[in-house]
Parts: sequence; C-alpha cells; structure tokens
Amino acid sequence: MIPGFANRRRFRDLSEQEILALAISSEEDDARIYRSYAEMLRDDYAASAAVFDGMAVEEDDHRRRLIDLHVQRFGEVIPLIRREHVSGFYARRPVWLVENLGLERIREEAAQMEQDAERFYRAAAANTTDAATRKLLGDLAAAEAGHSDHAAKLEEKHLDEDERTAEESAAHRQFILTWVQPGLAGLMDGSVSTLAPIFAVAFATQDTWTTFLVGLAASVGAGISMGFTEAASDDGQISGRGSPIKRGIAAGVMTTIGGLGHALPYLITDFWTATTLAFVVVFVELWAIAWIQNRYMQTPFWRAAFQVVLGGALVFAAGAIIGSG
Repeated sequence: MIPGFANRRRFRDLSEQEILALAISSEEDDARIYRSYAEMLRDDYAASAAVFDGMAVEEDDHRRRLIDLHVQRFGEVIPLIRREHVSGFYARRPVWLVENLGLERIREEAAQMEQDAERFYRAAAANTTDAATRKLLGDLAAAEAGHSDHAAKLEEKHLDEDERTAEESAAHRQFILTWVQPGLAGLMDGSVSTLAPIFAVAFATQDTWTTFLVGLAASVGAGISMGFTEAASDDGQISGRGSPIKRGIAAGVMTTIGGLGHALPYLITDFWTATTLAFVVVFVELWAIAWIQNRYMQTPFWRAAFQVVLGGALVFAAGAIIGSG
C-alpha cells in the first residue's frame, strides 16, 4: 500500500503491476461515479440516467479485463493503489459538488473523465514492456477516446429529441426555481430594504464609519434572516423548488451582497464622495435586478426597471427624509 499524501509516488516510478492496479481502482471509481450520476438523475431525467447506467457497465467491463490480465501476469492479490497515491495524477471532483451544477455540467464532467482516462492509458501503455499489457492498455485508451461516440449512441437509444428538449427544459426550470428565484428575491430585499436604514444614518450623522457599520449589520442580519426564512418556508417536496439548503444559501448570500453594495462605499472617509458612490452602486443594483427579471423571469425590461427603480426611490426617500429630520 502506498502511504499518505506526503509520500506520493511518481507515475514513472510505478511498476507494471502497480500501473495495472491503478487502472483497476480508477475504473472502479469511474463506474461508481457514473452510477451515482444515474441515481441522482433518475427521478427527473430518466433518459440521461440510462445513459450513465450504460457508461458504468462499460467501465465494469474494462475493470474485468484488467483484473483478468493482472491475475494472468501477477496473481490474484492486487496492490491497493489509488489516484490520490500518485503525484500529479488526475483527480475526480466529488459527486456532491458536481450534482449542484446541473444536468449539462454533469455531462461535461463525464466527458472530461473520459479524456483523463484516455491520457492515463496512453501514458501507462508507454511505460509498459509486456506486449499483452501494452495491447490492452492501448485498447482501453482507444475505448475511452471512443466513449463520446458510445455515449452518443446511448443518447440516441435513450434520448430522442423530444426527451432531450424536455430534460433541458426541466433542468432550466429547476435552476430558476432553486437558484435564480430565491437569489433574485434576496438581491431585491438586500438592495431595497437596506436603503432606508443606511441612508437615514448617513444623513443623520454624516459619519461614514457609523454608516458603514449600520449597513454591514443590516446586510448581514437581513442575509441570515432571508436565508433561514427561505430554507424553512418550503422543503421543496411538493412545490418542486428543490433543496431548501440551496435556496436558503442563494437567498441569504444575495441579500447580503445587495445590502453590502451600497454600504461598502462608506469605508471612504469623505461623506459626499462615499454617498455619491453609494448612489451609483444603488443604480447599478437596481438595473441588475431588472436585467435578471428580464433574462430569467421573462418580465419586460422596462416594466421591471420601472418597478425596482420606483420601489428603490421610495425607500431611499423615506430613509433620507427620516435621516434629515
């Protein structure tokens, strides 16, 4: 067994038995990843899940061929060596990280996995002198290179044009419901609701540091409140809006960003310079909200702009009047 990260082996120093063992463990990992993708997609994207099931089956076949060769050449005891034991060897992203990035990103990750595997088999074949081993590794490199064609055939079998369109539409809708909608609500809340307290304190004290502290507190507090409210209000099971944790993160982070945008200028010590810059930031924030509404929610741009600018102007006026009084 190769010891921990501090003592990683260089690929060129591996024996042929270790190269075979590394190939076997890599194929096991890839098959497991493909099955994980299939399982997470099965409920919403059954056709794409079938594609990943087929790719996992092919990885299993690669593993069996490698094990047969290892038994023939070195016996039945396979050394335990994995990707993380080899310096500079390609790594796989955790499944939980990729699953949060959507259907198309999962497909791109699978394509990258095949390219990594192809490069490995070509390098492994170049480091082997046994003819049978070299032939098998070369064949597997060709198989990994052809996986895109195999995946295309699987997609033709399981994914017709209507199913692909339906899955892409469902993925886009899920992205809107899980990330865009709560994020937009948070950005609107953070950008608009913090205007009154920030500018009230600004005009009342004309102290930029105090204004910044109030803005920071209001932004962070609103972000925490919005995040917990979004996460607790709907578990997503009936509404189909997705993970409450993801929605809570989207709402909380965007709320905080929306408030901090016009609080940060008050780190500038000159009051009127800071306030002028804060006005500019507010303008950018409100137009960004209008753009997002138009881009993702199909709200006519000028109607969205009128709504957010009017709302922002009213809240700002309230804060300025209260602060001046």
